[in-house]
Amino acid sequence: MTTESESRPPPISEFVYDPTLPEHQPWCVQAPPVRNRMILTDLTVDFPEASSKVPANEPDVHPKARWRTLEFRIYTAVACVVLPIMAWIPISLSMCTSPTVPLHLLVKLLNTARLYTASNPNYQFFEKRLSPGWIPFRKVDNSDAQYRGFRNSFWLLTVLANAYLFIKFVWITSARSPPPSNLYLIRYNLVCSALFLIGLHGASLIKILLILTINFLIARLCRGSKAGPVLTWVFNGAVLFANDRYNGYRFGDILPSLSVLDSYQGAYARWHIVFNLTMLRLVSFNMDYYWACHAKDFPEYRHHRTTTYKERKASHPRHMYCYINYISYVLYPPLYIAGPIMSFNDYLWQHRRPMHIYARVAMLYFIRLLASLLTMELILHFMYVVAIKDTKAWVGNTPAQISMIGFWNLIIVWLKLLIPWRFFRLWAIMDGIEVPENMVRCMANNYSTLGFWRSWHRSYNLWIIRLILNTTLVFTFVALWHDLTFRLLAWGWLVSLFILPELIATYLLPASKYGTKRWYRHVCALGGVANVLMMMGANLVGFVIGTDGIQFFVRELFGTTQGLVFFGAACVCLFVGVQLMFEYREEERRRGIYRRC
Repeated sequence: MTTESESRPPPISEFVYDPTLPEHQPWCVQAPPVRNRMILTDLTVDFPEASSKVPANEPDVHPKARWRTLEFRIYTAVACVVLPIMAWIPISLSMCTSPTVPLHLLVKLLNTARLYTASNPNYQFFEKRLSPGWIPFRKVDNSDAQYRGFRNSFWLLTVLANAYLFIKFVWITSARSPPPSNLYLIRYNLVCSALFLIGLHGASLIKILLILTINFLIARLCRGSKAGPVLTWVFNGAVLFANDRYNGYRFGDILPSLSVLDSYQGAYARWHIVFNLTMLRLVSFNMDYYWACHAKDFPEYRHHRTTTYKERKASHPRHMYCYINYISYVLYPPLYIAGPIMSFNDYLWQHRRPMHIYARVAMLYFIRLLASLLTMELILHFMYVVAIKDTKAWVGNTPAQISMIGFWNLIIVWLKLLIPWRFFRLWAIMDGIEVPENMVRCMANNYSTLGFWRSWHRSYNLWIIRLILNTTLVFTFVALWHDLTFRLLAWGWLVSLFILPELIATYLLPASKYGTKRWYRHVCALGGVANVLMMMGANLVGFVIGTDGIQFFVRELFGTTQGLVFFGAACVCLFVGVQLMFEYREEERRRGIYRRC
């Protein structure tokens, strides 16, 4: 008789080496083994490490699925009732006149009164922020400046990405005898980077190259000296502050005779905004070179296999940390604007030992991107919560309505980051470069502060834990790196503070000791509810309504009887949601998937 661990289906990695393919070919059309039908865990995006890293304390046999038990049937029924109400509240607030709600009795019970009144008096305050939409009879809330830039440039970026890939395909196929590695393509990347940045930033490319050259000289001159990391951090920190202080600098302010260059600003003049990501790559290169100077040997993996993510952290011979490779890495077009972030060592290993990425993998990822885009478009056309938030058009709203304005703003924050990251990651994948997935789970599918941090901007998290260790210092740096404002600094400190309860609870009630107790899952769910409330509060402060807005929300929530009743109902709903999240992760583990988030 076989145990459950023996019968567990082996995980399917998206990035598999096929020895029958030519070594130089980074793109293959064969698809990996496929299942006959989609399963529940396919809803979450996969990444190679999710199936390869089995936790040391992972049991061989997992509990049986609870989906068909009475308890989880009740949870599912609650979710089926509550989720439509959560969607309907912001939709009704986004209408000029609020229609009658069929479920008005239940809505009233949940303290969402005024949803079914004849008119929406706050509509006039945010209407001016709306734009004509492509869905009939609906306007679109395109007022978020960060996402508007990507949304308005989407088709141009699509054409640019396809042109880049097509020309590179011609370049590769025209080569008479391509070498076994892809190092020869680095010069192509370098030429494309120069053309790309001239069009994007114009003459500001000179400023960028000057900063990059100084950073490179710091690494090469300091070599293995401890002064190298110190000077690297000081220089790049000073550049970030100077960029913000002087708004990217003007040639005319440096030297009046150069003022003519200020007229050539390119399609996106604010190069210093994008430079925050570039700074991470500068630090990564210098630290990788510093560690290479201390490396005693350099691995040479076999030509007939690709390397794992862990292996791609290994140092290269020192001569490979040259200026051409450095510039090609820092300004690599698919990842330059928004990431995801990868280390220099990883970038170079994937040129020395090309990844073999199946066409089906890219197609499935493309479908995920389209689904995310469509979801965002539907939200922007039917929920004007960004405009409501920006104009503070929530006067007279109930605590339930105000909370849904905040919740759906967080969903939009998640989507506005997810979509560009997936777009540029898809571009890199189609170019044969595998980069970390930035958003592993939906914003609303997190109950752990630590797990949320691992899955939100994951490539940045990998960069952080590789280079910074102290928790408070980590989140302080993260906040200042995003924007030099008190609001984000408050967010960083709040996240650092909110991690403590989870760490203390994990220490006092370890799963290894109490995991088999019947009450343990329910106590953990209560802790998950507290975590969700704290995470939502911190992110509302940092990315949505700021410190003033959260004070108003807290007064409305805890200063009225209506608010307290809603808060109690919300906690019950969150408890149900956390239980469903627990079981979803158990389902993943039953299938050999370990995402650690």
